[in-house]
Amino acid sequence: MSKYDLVITNGLVVDGSGAKPRVVDVAISNGLIAAVGKGLRADAARTIDATGKLVTPGFVDVHTHYDGQATWDSHLNPSSGLGTTTVVMGNCGVGFAPCRPTDHETLVKLMEGVEEIPGTALVEGLRWNWVTFADYLDALDERERDIDVAALVPHAPLRVFVMGQRGVDREPATAADIAEMQRLLKDALAAGGVGFSTSRTLAHKTSDGDQIPTYKASTEELKRLGEVLNGEHGHVFQLISDWEDPEGDFDVLRQTSAHTGAKGTFTLLDLGTMTKEGQPLLREHLRRIEESQLAGIDIRGQVLSRPVGMLMGLPASMHSFAFRPSYRALADLPAEDRLRALRSDDVKQRVLGEQSVNPHVFVSFFEKRFASMYPLAHPIEYMPAREDSVAARAAREGRDAESWLYDYFVEGDGTNLVYIPAANFSAHIPELLRHPHTVPALGDGGAHVGSICDTSANLYVLTKWVKEKQALTLEEAIHMLTRKAAELYSLFDRGLLMEGHIADVNIIDFDQLRLHTPHIVHDLPAGGKRFLQAADGLCATIKSGAVIFENGEATGALPGKLLRGARQAPRSEASVA
Repeated sequence: MSKYDLVITNGLVVDGSGAKPRVVDVAISNGLIAAVGKGLRADAARTIDATGKLVTPGFVDVHTHYDGQATWDSHLNPSSGLGTTTVVMGNCGVGFAPCRPTDHETLVKLMEGVEEIPGTALVEGLRWNWVTFADYLDALDERERDIDVAALVPHAPLRVFVMGQRGVDREPATAADIAEMQRLLKDALAAGGVGFSTSRTLAHKTSDGDQIPTYKASTEELKRLGEVLNGEHGHVFQLISDWEDPEGDFDVLRQTSAHTGAKGTFTLLDLGTMTKEGQPLLREHLRRIEESQLAGIDIRGQVLSRPVGMLMGLPASMHSFAFRPSYRALADLPAEDRLRALRSDDVKQRVLGEQSVNPHVFVSFFEKRFASMYPLAHPIEYMPAREDSVAARAAREGRDAESWLYDYFVEGDGTNLVYIPAANFSAHIPELLRHPHTVPALGDGGAHVGSICDTSANLYVLTKWVKEKQALTLEEAIHMLTRKAAELYSLFDRGLLMEGHIADVNIIDFDQLRLHTPHIVHDLPAGGKRFLQAADGLCATIKSGAVIFENGEATGALPGKLLRGARQAPRSEASVA
């Protein structure tokens, strides 16, 4: 019998700790790192020569929305195909458990509206073989998959389960309602939920256009639910907010963490927003984080390595004309017939002369912001130059920008797209990534499937901020993407290439590492469409010792597990935790 199951030889190992890279071998046995050092190649069942390649831990992504997909799909693409080996889902207060059978449609409309997952795909794909959150975790446990998943307990389903229509209508929770939510949350955490999530943003609406059940939920309700969390169990309170009351919203996290030891985390983007006192909100957030950390209160910002980027066009789920009556009248035609009709001058003039009817929030905000739209380049450019915008190009041609955009969408085979860096289009991104109390996140894997494809933001840290801009060192970046992210959720058994840790590994040809332009596929249940993205330079991804992707192709191995709660550090390395 071989001493090791797999040995990766001669690679430049960036071990996730922040230490300098070194050329050593990595040996794997029984799904764990068995040894890291020189001369380990002898007596292995398989050897991979990584000469000239990087060898890193698998990426840990703490902000995804695979809550539905994980119940029907064994491959958590696009994350698993882009080097991620562990994901946390249930973010932003939305999910599918707990749920009574009478509320299935309510939660489908909620997820369809907030996270833009086609309702038809959810209706066909979800088995609903659960009622409680514990049942839901059991259903996840039954399915084999390629990578590990952990789940937060989402506020909206909890509220609807306890309050019914009163919760949907955002009525104030009574003391009895809160007590029952606390009881159910306690049970869900005991079953393996890794924390609690909620949303207080206007941008989150149901597919009917209504505000979500958690919007304007009282601060008292949130603080009382936060009391159920337990830092000794590694729990996390995740929040997204519009920060109408920055101090009050932040205090929900601060008080939860101070009283329970649980960690707090929230969406931290550079939106250029100012406080009522005229101070940059971003700086105020960083100040609050730093003051909390000094006081022993563990709150961390989740930051994105590039702008929140929307893709719009005829193949996508939305665009500037998608909610105008004359376009909607053609929307269900076969693509070729619709394109032929749209090229008619008569149809064009009708569409351009109309207003959108009940548009998605993304369209209502960006429909005519032509200076923020950029014709999609190949390969995609996530930080485009202002002179390349639709408005700038139309101006150079002496044309109306809206008419220019219409013609751009219908020319050729009708597959042209625009990229909209909708938020976080900022020079401060490297600073935010490097901050000691932030984690790279917000790629939203599994969500916004027809308009956003930011799951590759992990790799973008390497391609843009390490390789191109040299704003981060390689060891800094890998630490952020692996161990630092794992530590937020107390997953101390991963994120490091050290003896005893889970053998989650990426082998990367750094010189060849580049992102492809996202493309549409129709592989969701009921033929639903979504954007996927590939990358060059990912030679192999290994999950728990099994190679799950090799040279961009899935191997069929399904070693992933459901993670129920925090994970202890190996005894040999307890000090790192």
